[in-house]
Amino acid sequence: MSVLSPNSVFTSLQQDGPFAVSDHSLSAGRCSAQTRQWIKRLQKDPNNRTKYRALRSQIFEFLGVDSIDQIQSLIADKALREQRSERALRLLGNMFGIDGNLNEIKSRVDEYARTADAVIHSIIDKILSPYASHIEATNEIEVTNNPVELLLIMFNDDYHKKARFEARRKLILMTLAGSIDQRERETDIESKFSAFLAFLNGYVWSPNLKIGQLDPVYLHSTHRSEDYRCTSVTVLNPQQAKLVQPAKGEKLTLIKRRSFTVGEKNTPIYVSIRKKPPEAKVLKLLRKNEKNPAIAVDDELGLMAVLDSVSDVKAFQQHLTRSASKANSLMVLEDISDTLSEHTQYRGRAVGSSDKTAMMKFFARLGGMRVEFIIHTNQTWLDYMYQQDVAHNEYEVKRIFDTGVIELLFPKDIFHLKHLITRNEMVQFFRKQIES
Repeated sequence: MSVLSPNSVFTSLQQDGPFAVSDHSLSAGRCSAQTRQWIKRLQKDPNNRTKYRALRSQIFEFLGVDSIDQIQSLIADKALREQRSERALRLLGNMFGIDGNLNEIKSRVDEYARTADAVIHSIIDKILSPYASHIEATNEIEVTNNPVELLLIMFNDDYHKKARFEARRKLILMTLAGSIDQRERETDIESKFSAFLAFLNGYVWSPNLKIGQLDPVYLHSTHRSEDYRCTSVTVLNPQQAKLVQPAKGEKLTLIKRRSFTVGEKNTPIYVSIRKKPPEAKVLKLLRKNEKNPAIAVDDELGLMAVLDSVSDVKAFQQHLTRSASKANSLMVLEDISDTLSEHTQYRGRAVGSSDKTAMMKFFARLGGMRVEFIIHTNQTWLDYMYQQDVAHNEYEVKRIFDTGVIELLFPKDIFHLKHLITRNEMVQFFRKQIES
């Protein structure tokens, strides 16, 4: 289900839905024509009426008021706002299971606000970087982390429509960040990440290497002119790479590799290990149209590996299983997908993914953890970086536009983006960066 559908869990953020932000706040004229039209639209859908009543009850309870008029009084009374803000923080602390005093709760809520800002900045800095001036956030909203103040802005007609929308957007993103933080504390993800790194350093990587030791090499690759698929790749050391001047259709890509040892053989491997940051998890919840991170975020821990050949990939998979046994844990592989062979085709379930993508992907359950592994050969990884319709930068653009997240976060009537045109321009923007 799209985030833009009528039954989306993010209806309250839809600018073409029943809770759209208007030119004036609803409280600015309770008997105005705008308010009467809004009530008529709301009454057409019983589901929206139910959502409205639930949302109104939550707002009133959070602010400690019984009516819209009392909200206007709260906007005008600074001392009362501070009192209600303390009460609201305690309510949020209990809802998200935050232990500690008021200052500790406030610090955690400020962190949720920073995550909400980071969601928007991550899009502005990469996916929509040429359009940064169109979508930059209002200063007053960026510096406001108090949830009561943000909520009151939504009812304050002194604020422009864009600012009132951004206040609502920030609150919703803060709520998602709070759910993610609660989930991380429940699953003890920080300890598991540390344990995963300890497992890799203690049992997987070559004992002849120091922790963090990496050997730089370059991948000298050639690519087809029609789709930039990798047709050949050679591994060069830094001295050899200095002698190469890539021609059109060629790439020279630096990677830094570890190694693992099986018997007498040391096998080089490029590895990227990550714990998905909170802002990335928030975006995934939005793309999945889901507010529960336990359902939508199943790849908190991940490892991507790149090896020279398919036989090295198979050797690494076997080495992982044996390493887990040495660490006194069975390792079970789940949801295995292997499309490294040219005769198999990737069947991506994610919006924006391409059937041309080649990789081995699985989840490994070991030591109380569930870790996502994505494994490439040099050639398939270069395709993952550069090939048309496959390159990760293209995929990121397509999935965030095609799931409706960009339109949800940056509605056209406020930010003046033509979403379909912008999507195609951004795909071409990244293609030009890759092929230049």
